[in-house]
Amino acid sequence: MPELGRSVYLTSFESQRPALERDAGSSSPLFLSLHISEEFSPDYRERAEECCRWLAGQGYRVIGDVSVKTVEQFGQGDLAGLAERLGLWALRIDYGLSVEEIAALAKRIPIVLNASTTSSDAARRIADGAVKVMAMHNFYPRPETGLDDGFFRETTRNLREAGLEVLAFIPGDEDLRGPLHLGLPTLERHRGLPPSACFADLAVNFGVEEIFVGDPGLSQREEARIRRFCREGVVELPARLEGKAAALYGQVFTRRVDSPAGLIRFAESRTYSCSGGAVEPGCCGVRSRGSVTLDNRRYGRYSGELQLVLEDLPADERVNVAGHVEEGYLLLAQCIARGGAFCLTPD
Repeated sequence: MPELGRSVYLTSFESQRPALERDAGSSSPLFLSLHISEEFSPDYRERAEECCRWLAGQGYRVIGDVSVKTVEQFGQGDLAGLAERLGLWALRIDYGLSVEEIAALAKRIPIVLNASTTSSDAARRIADGAVKVMAMHNFYPRPETGLDDGFFRETTRNLREAGLEVLAFIPGDEDLRGPLHLGLPTLERHRGLPPSACFADLAVNFGVEEIFVGDPGLSQREEARIRRFCREGVVELPARLEGKAAALYGQVFTRRVDSPAGLIRFAESRTYSCSGGAVEPGCCGVRSRGSVTLDNRRYGRYSGELQLVLEDLPADERVNVAGHVEEGYLLLAQCIARGGAFCLTPD
């Protein structure tokens, strides 16, 4: 399971400290850009050094995002020496360095390449004899500029074939970074979606090794969902359940391994029948995508079977619609593997 990483910015560092203190000592990865022009100021070097020392002191593995601008700001041409001075674990090379210069750095310190622009040939040359080389996709503040699935999958596959781990970004859901405040995803279709859904998508459908929240803010509720998924493999799905179906909240279910692509069959259906007896017909409406359904007594031996519908289905007098998974979390529902664990939550 991939690790959850954060992004830290000098302009939001003080507001991020409380969340960072909660996770101190975890050795979690952090992304810190050291070449954002709008952050440059007369005291930039001093603030950056204080931030880096504090993060290293808290036990974080800090990946410093650097370019030729970083060299100019810190007045130190030796980037590996600068990393040691700042307590950085790795350097993410954005632009301005040749393949030969990056390869020389990679023999001294872990290096993270730009996954969206580095060829597999260059990656192999840099990785030869290196301490550790990874590749990180960009995030995209402007809507409509994020990567599409095809390009992301192709570049990721090529870099993996070169022996590199691949890293990427998901948007936050609190304190979205300016000036646009529209999220910082790698994949364009993740923009505006819940972080937990984006995390599971990258982990399950793309096999990304480390996933970073691009924005400064991640709500504690979304973080808890991601942590549980990483720790226990349980997908938490916020849903609105009606009447007796509310008894399903918090129960851990398993997706039947023989579930078709268009729906999730609850393996424990017969054990967790909502009423504990015969299920009477009620609310037998259209089963729109995201519906949680319960077969009623008209279905005979199937009475009590629970399903989560992933494709629109017509109404059926034998099937009660007991609730709905919230729209933004349908991507998360699609990440539940056959035989995977999940539960429905009220928020």
